[in-house]
Amino acid sequence: MSEPDGRPGQPPYQYPQYSQWPPPVPPKRSSTTAIVLVIGSVVVVVVMALAFLAWGYPGFLRKPDAQAGGAFWTTTPSSATSAPATAPGTPASIPGGRASMPKRPKPLADPVTCAFTPDTGSPAPKKVALPPDGPAPSTGTAGVRLATSAGDIGLTLDRALAPCTVVNFLSLAEQGFYDGTSCHRLSVTAGLQMLQCGDPVGDGTGGPGYTIRDEVFPELTYGRGVLAMAKTQAPDSGGSQFFLVFGDTDIPPEYTVFGSIDGPGLDVLDTVARGGIDPSRPGPGDGTGPPKIPVTLTHVTTS
Repeated sequence: MSEPDGRPGQPPYQYPQYSQWPPPVPPKRSSTTAIVLVIGSVVVVVVMALAFLAWGYPGFLRKPDAQAGGAFWTTTPSSATSAPATAPGTPASIPGGRASMPKRPKPLADPVTCAFTPDTGSPAPKKVALPPDGPAPSTGTAGVRLATSAGDIGLTLDRALAPCTVVNFLSLAEQGFYDGTSCHRLSVTAGLQMLQCGDPVGDGTGGPGYTIRDEVFPELTYGRGVLAMAKTQAPDSGGSQFFLVFGDTDIPPEYTVFGSIDGPGLDVLDTVARGGIDPSRPGPGDGTGPPKIPVTLTHVTTS
């Protein structure tokens, strides 16, 4: 934003001495090389603009500036071209009911083998032990309760969908990793209605200091009530950040779904969503941002 400037006093005006008017010069014909250079420059500008748009809309995670300068954020929802974006801070139109949970077309082996990879390029701001490598069951569920400043949100983790992701989430919860963290990113845009949490830094750049493997399949969908992992646009780049879907979310099947949200939890999310995005706090510039109603995870318990 430009700032107003004063106009200092001016010295007495000095009339310039104009040189003799030069004779007109006939226009030069554009050379083939010049035309090629101009067209090439236009193409470069267009490609850079498209690359910026592809990067800027919610891979859900944002990398620290000291690394790649990119962001832990997702691809543009396919409905974005036909549905107008909701302005930041505008209450969302929340659909009712609950979407059907996705199911694997073929069950996983039971057990599966999990492995977790230290990420030396992204150290954890909160010290945490890696989850145990090795076998993990791919049947059954686990309960988790997110006690938040906006109300309790109950989760049911589904091992049949993503057994290693469930192992990871339970490990972080039991170590108190999520306690005191905030949900830093709300989206009420048509095609992306979710609340993102799990970053110990609080701006989308933080993680646990390791990465987990994607557990995805082509039939994945992200309807109201779905719990899924955030990641960068790179495969197998998730860690601790997750997102809670409360409405229309049309994104590619690249984000691991590992559980569902209970009814009271959806009521809490609806209230937060209707409060809208806080325009006074910085966001990523893609129509998403911190919620106006703060959501801090005060304590996460497992059962």
